Amino acid sequence: MDSLPIVMVLTGEGISSCGNSKHCGGQHVKWKQLRGLTLGKDYELRLRCPHGDNDVWMTLENRDESLGQLLEMYWDFECAIHGVQREVPVEAHEKLPLPRGEQPAAKPAAKPAASRKSAKPRSSARVSLSIPVIVYGWTKNQGAFHEEASTLLVNDSGGLVALAAKVELGETVFLMNKSTREEEGVRIVYAEPDADGKDKVGFAFNRPNVDFWKKKRKKARFPKSLRVYVKGLDRNGNPFMQSAYTVDVSKSGARLDGVGYLTGLGDTIEVRRFFRKARFRVVWIGDMGTPEANQIGILCLEEEKNPLRSKVPKSEDE
Repeated sequence: MDSLPIVMVLTGEGISSCGNSKHCGGQHVKWKQLRGLTLGKDYELRLRCPHGDNDVWMTLENRDESLGQLLEMYWDFECAIHGVQREVPVEAHEKLPLPRGEQPAAKPAAKPAASRKSAKPRSSARVSLSIPVIVYGWTKNQGAFHEEASTLLVNDSGGLVALAAKVELGETVFLMNKSTREEEGVRIVYAEPDADGKDKVGFAFNRPNVDFWKKKRKKARFPKSLRVYVKGLDRNGNPFMQSAYTVDVSKSGARLDGVGYLTGLGDTIEVRRFFRKARFRVVWIGDMGTPEANQIGILCLEEEKNPLRSKVPKSEDE
């Protein structure tokens, strides 16, 4: 007796087979109708926290995308140290079905990225703390912006803040702690819509700064009145050169009086005293209607050339 051909039948519970070439359970499906049918595949992705100290494995089931497409897509995941992140995978492979009766092997824990430092935690726990800050810079969607805000969460690696400015993952902006006037470049690692049309924005410092959220300045300022010459572009893009006087100086910057109306936050200016000069970034501008209205805070971008550093007491310069 000849064996009957096997016909694949698509039922409400999946694909089954039977030996009747015409009917199977009241349903008839011809093989040529199923020839083009494709099922989604399962994949496993390895995602790395942008801080570089923690990896997370993610399993995707019944996906239609190719492996190459998955490797080019951004995925949301939660880092155990830094919270929710969004990155492209560093590794991906197809998850093949196991033979019948075989138990899945335990997946080894994702290893932290190699580090030249000792295996100490690189980040502190997130703390709910409201600290007044200024966020400014240039983004693709917003262009140049300057916004005052208060933090929602902070830790040694960065923080979370609500912003009206529209920023994107991976963009770099500047953040200043208004209490200390310390400034750092930060990278956007999280952005999701929030109430009142603002976005909750997570940011990470471009370099570690465990002292950034402290209420006292990391580098002391010393009252000093020195005449300097400031060169740059005004708010209309026109070049200017203006004399000014320092109000106080520190190891890394100074406060100047007389140029507040000429410069903008984030501008780069040249400050010269006698024959020494260096580039500085404007990190603070005094509020209008206050005694500090025409003052600016500047941060030296070329410390080895800083023409004001010699005026800092030697005990602080060491």
